[in-house]
Amino acid sequence: MNNNPPNSYIEHTNLKPALCDRDIDQLITEAKSYNFLGICVPPFWVKKASRDIADTAIQLVTVIGFPLGYHRTETKIKEIELALADGADEVDMVANISAFKSGMNWPKIEMAKCAKLAHEHSKILKVIVETALLTSDELAELSKIVSDSGADFIKTSTGFATRGASVDDIRIMKRNISSDVGIKASGGIKTLAELRAMVEAGADRIGTSSGPSIMKELENE
Repeated sequence: MNNNPPNSYIEHTNLKPALCDRDIDQLITEAKSYNFLGICVPPFWVKKASRDIADTAIQLVTVIGFPLGYHRTETKIKEIELALADGADEVDMVANISAFKSGMNWPKIEMAKCAKLAHEHSKILKVIVETALLTSDELAELSKIVSDSGADFIKTSTGFATRGASVDDIRIMKRNISSDVGIKASGGIKTLAELRAMVEAGADRIGTSSGPSIMKELENE
């Protein structure tokens, strides 16, 4: 893990249904307590979270086109504009898998448009490719598209599909992206061993709702 502590990879995440303000408060309290790299919250809660972490170095992440990704590009662009205006530092945009599987070039165009907007505001775009819906060959192809689009990161999963990230997913991504594109592993990462396995395979970020329990594992080693 390059001697970096686990908390330096973790984006502490809560995107569950029926999320309420006390869940956001708990997420932020835990992120501050463990000095997590970032928090990932639904778009509705970005403005509140931005205020509540204003005195910290915690990165504020939200999701775009979530969770299915087949919103129109104009809708995703507007979502990004609102998220950045509310204080988001990074946006995790779900790729249009429907268009990709239809053989269209539009996913790359959409990613490029979203990356351009994020970069105009000096912010980061991650593209969620939902690996559970892809064959290995499709993941390799889509990873190259993300890499060529100008996106900053490729991300494995929304957490709403049949499975989350796997080590094999990370390895395929790593082989098919350029060195300046990061990898975010997300979905089903609940233990310190799983986090370490993802990082060793090539992940640069870990999206998880189990950050506190992972850190407690570390304390007990």
